[in-house]
Order: sequence, then C-alpha cells, then structure tokens
Amino acid sequence: MLLTYHLPTEPSRHRVALWRELRRVGAVSLQQATWAVPARGEFIDAVMKAVDLIERAGGEAFAFDAAARGEGMAARLEALFTGEREHEWTEFLAECTKFDAEIDKEIRTKKFTAAELDEEEQNLERLRRWYRELRARDIFGTSHDEAEHRLKECIERLEDFAERVYEYGGGS
Repeated sequence: MLLTYHLPTEPSRHRVALWRELRRVGAVSLQQATWAVPARGEFIDAVMKAVDLIERAGGEAFAFDAAARGEGMAARLEALFTGEREHEWTEFLAECTKFDAEIDKEIRTKKFTAAELDEEEQNLERLRRWYRELRARDIFGTSHDEAEHRLKECIERLEDFAERVYEYGGGS
C-alpha cells in the first residue's frame, strides 16, 4: 500500500507523531510525504491509523493499493521494504556487539555489582524487545538467523556475568 499525504506545517508535533507511527510499523519512506507498507493486516491497520492522525491534524491523506498497479511495482516496493529490514537487522547486530563489548569491559574491570547487572539486564531486555519488533515487521523473511544467534549469545553472556556478580558478592 502507498500512503501519501499533506499536513499543515505547524504544529510540528503532528508530523512527528505520524513519522513515529509509520517508522514503528516499518513503513518505507519513498519520498517526502509518501510511504509504502505491505498490503497485509497489521500494516493496513497502521495505514488507517496514520490516515486518522493526518485527518485529525487537518491534513489530507490518500492510500492506494500498489499491487493493483502491476507486479513490477509491488516487487520494487517489496525490495525496498526488505532492504529497510536488512538495514535494521544490521543495526541490531551492531547493538549486540556493543552489548558484548560492555560485558567484556565490566569483566575486565571486575565491576561485579548488582547495579551493573541491573543495567545490563535492561540493555538485554531492550535487545529482546527490538528483536521481537523486527521479527514482526520482517514479513518477507530477510535473514534474521544471525540476529537470533547473536541474541542467544548475548543472553548467555549476561547469564555468565550474573554468575560472576553473585560469586563476587555483588548480588547479596
């Protein structure tokens, strides 16, 4: 589906709310005020929510079924959507690497405290939540096997770190 719209320039909070909603569902920005999503349940619901946001803000919205314009266009839009997901998976993997580096630093400096463990647990929960969100948007099945593997490694690293915190008395 394609969504194109016009919004008043002020107040900007309407544009920001719309942008956040479209990014949350994984919509692909094609150009200014034009976005694409797969024509499937939760994505169609998100477009309808976006249309509602636009109209409540005094704007105009138009939603089109891109597949009706031919298979070529649908395939190009699917490729754009898949490319966005691949980019998100790459960012996710980079965050897993940062998580590992942070655990390594805490082990190297022997910072085995309950507060540090709490912080790392929050970081891991953020990675888990992000992974679930990416999986939900990744309807065309980009390769997320590596991401799943890396998340499991992060979970194992945190378990190891938690054991060290307990052994050093930081978890008492």
